[in-house]
Amino acid sequence: MNNPQQPREYDAVLGGNSPSLEGAAVLGGIEGVKLRLQNPDAKVRIAAIEQALNYGEQGLDLVIAGLKDESWEVQNTAYLILNSRTETRIKQLLQNPNHEGLKLEQIEVVTVAEFGEIIQRPRVARYFIEDLGNGVNLEMAAIPGGIFMMGSPENEIGRRDNESPQHQVTVPSFFMGKYPVTQAQYKAIMRTNPSHFKGRNRPVEQVNWNNAVAFCEKLSQKTGTTYRLPSEAEWEYACRAGTTTPFHFGERITMITMDLANFWTYCKTRSKTTKVGSFGVANNFGLYDMHGNVREWCQDSLHGNYECAPTDASAWLENRESSSIRMLRGGSCNRFSSEDCRSAYRSSLNLVYSTFDIGFRVVCSGAVRT
Repeated sequence: MNNPQQPREYDAVLGGNSPSLEGAAVLGGIEGVKLRLQNPDAKVRIAAIEQALNYGEQGLDLVIAGLKDESWEVQNTAYLILNSRTETRIKQLLQNPNHEGLKLEQIEVVTVAEFGEIIQRPRVARYFIEDLGNGVNLEMAAIPGGIFMMGSPENEIGRRDNESPQHQVTVPSFFMGKYPVTQAQYKAIMRTNPSHFKGRNRPVEQVNWNNAVAFCEKLSQKTGTTYRLPSEAEWEYACRAGTTTPFHFGERITMITMDLANFWTYCKTRSKTTKVGSFGVANNFGLYDMHGNVREWCQDSLHGNYECAPTDASAWLENRESSSIRMLRGGSCNRFSSEDCRSAYRSSLNLVYSTFDIGFRVVCSGAVRT
């Protein structure tokens, strides 16, 4: 009697580096699944992960192994499959950091379709947690490296001249705060809270650029990890999270989608900050509040456009005439138009000034401590 876990002599087994014959059936039992999991094409490995559960505990072990795949998309598939399981060992496994020392978390990514339909899809974000003491944690999202077009196309609604010319930027991987720095986090490091709208889980505001840099320096001293403000390129790349639309959730904010971000136009009675993440809208990297709540300081000095801008995602600093003016990114509760909340939108302010709609989030580079 044939063993159902083994390929038969007439089965077409897809795996390794060899393509299957045109029209051949993709069979071969669990051994065929194992072979396909060795394929260099991530799409083939994803299909194998999805089929592995047909083979009981052995197949489940292959899905678990998929959490360590080099491809984030394969890891996503494995995690989403496992996250729906009820076995105690699986639940315990998912509570532990992965092999990179990161906590995996299922999030819902929102996309707004052409006619206002809101589409939600599951995604896996990766975070590490920095303990700041007294029950205060800082969650840092893993941002994969990549290449993107920085700035806005000429036909984008609300486009400003300082968002041009669009240019290709190569971004190394880094980590970015899941949320803007909260008042609890700021107080844990700086022992003070300058915010106008008080609330431990609201973003800290009324923070000038110098204060934000001082926070990064003290946080670095406390944790042993070098924290800093993001460059403009890092901020926009992280905000877009692989999208090319004006907002990471689609083309525009309308009356239908006004609850996707905290900004002034549709929420005149809510012209104040809200608890970070309260809108529940994450992008593909697991970042929240990128299009509203508070504008965020970046490292860069003021430049009127992107002529001669760096293409390596580094901060653009060499500008003596405007060295006291620093860039801000993101929308806020004090923005009067959704167009001022776009991924490409840029604003600026003297580094010694602060307002109730300006905060910041931190980034760091390098390997995660396990």
